[in-house]
Amino acid sequence: MPRFYNRTTGNFYKPQILMMQITRFLHAAIPVSNLEQSDHFYGTVLGLPKRDRTLTFSGTWYEIDGIQVHLIEVPTVIGDAQNAEKWGRNRHLAFSVADIDTTKEQLMAHGCEFQMSNSGRAALFVKDPDGHVIELGAIA
Repeated sequence: MPRFYNRTTGNFYKPQILMMQITRFLHAAIPVSNLEQSDHFYGTVLGLPKRDRTLTFSGTWYEIDGIQVHLIEVPTVIGDAQNAEKWGRNRHLAFSVADIDTTKEQLMAHGCEFQMSNSGRAALFVKDPDGHVIELGAIA
């Protein structure tokens, strides 16, 4: 660590470095190309509760257990999936569900394709209308 000289006192000193302290996770922002389709997926299929928002740009906020998911409409969504075979090996959000079998039934009722986790956990991966991967897992 560098030392500095104080001309007034004639002494060398080390400056105090303040460390940033992150206190909690607030939200994840997800770019979407069609807000109506994404709203249906996150609000109806996944059942996330909406949160009021006062901002004027096109988007929808959801909140569960104090954490928010922000859908932000953009002209084009650029996918970043690296592994087409194993969806869980891509960037994803993860939510806990009460029952994995009920979750599978709901996804099938809405015509959503999903992959079960290969880890042996009671978890699956589904894609939103723009191809963003969502993990849904029953935590014991």
